[in-house]
Amino acid sequence: MVWPTERDGRGTSTTTIRRVRASLIHKFGPPEVLVTEDVPDPAPGPGEVAIDVELANITFVETQVRAGKAPRADMLPKLPAILGNGVAGRVREVGPGGETTLLGKHVMTSLSGTGGYASRAIAAVDGLIEVPTELDLRRALALLADGRTAVLLMHQAAVQPGETVLVEAAAGGVGSLLVQLARNAGARVIGAAGGERKRAIVGDLGADLALDYTRPNWSDPVRGRVDVVFDGVGGHIGEAAFGLLREGGRFCAFGMSSGEFPRVTATTGISVLRGMRSTPAEIRDAAREALRLALQGRLDPLVGQTFALEEAARAHAAIESRTPVGKTLLVVSEPG
Repeated sequence: MVWPTERDGRGTSTTTIRRVRASLIHKFGPPEVLVTEDVPDPAPGPGEVAIDVELANITFVETQVRAGKAPRADMLPKLPAILGNGVAGRVREVGPGGETTLLGKHVMTSLSGTGGYASRAIAAVDGLIEVPTELDLRRALALLADGRTAVLLMHQAAVQPGETVLVEAAAGGVGSLLVQLARNAGARVIGAAGGERKRAIVGDLGADLALDYTRPNWSDPVRGRVDVVFDGVGGHIGEAAFGLLREGGRFCAFGMSSGEFPRVTATTGISVLRGMRSTPAEIRDAAREALRLALQGRLDPLVGQTFALEEAARAHAAIESRTPVGKTLLVVSEPG
């Protein structure tokens, strides 16, 4: 962004490009390709605002994009690229003709797939969600992508009171919310996670039964007793979970942390639900529903760990190690 002309001590006209901090990639590869640099300060256009970013979301998909192994080729950005799709912060500037009443408001939003790992981000006005003052900004951002995903999955699966629901990756960002939403819907909830530490967390979230899917025969106690599977792992774990469904069951995939999709197909009496065709308005409504539930005390996002902007590479490495629980956030500047 070019700022007004200034003059140096000799009276010569100069222009200054104001710069901001960002974590970006110049090539695809391991976490170490994420580097923090000064980049030109972006300017909002018509229908846009500039946000002073306080927190940025990190998702597993972003680690795949960084590695050049995104689920779809069209998800790979042109390089160099600032990763990050979800941010929260204060509106600092509005584009030409924009509504100045937005200035200073705490908002969160999704971007166009890139631009979030930076101290300043440009966002479309119609995608902004104002964060209620009663809600901590970290909890709010943890509900942006994961909250709307969990809400939409629950709508898709149409979970009924008395049904038995199995949630994989139940100690993760989306999974931990699905455990709570299914419990709120009156279902019996089985949470499956990897390792004793995560299994204990699933129990604390309110699951009726917590299973460790790193153990042999982990699924035997619930075989043929499950009505809905929320598959966040894929691979052989997802395939094993599919085999637990009873007649009339629904298999809903929302992630593939194993790195591969499960090899499952719909059969007589069992549905496989892949993807959610939602409009932008429906997606924003789902995020707002998650916020409402949080304000009512019925949904509590699990923020497991935070990293500074300069530690984005460490954050990606941690996510790929499968050790984190709940949501991982970048702290770009302290919320205020």
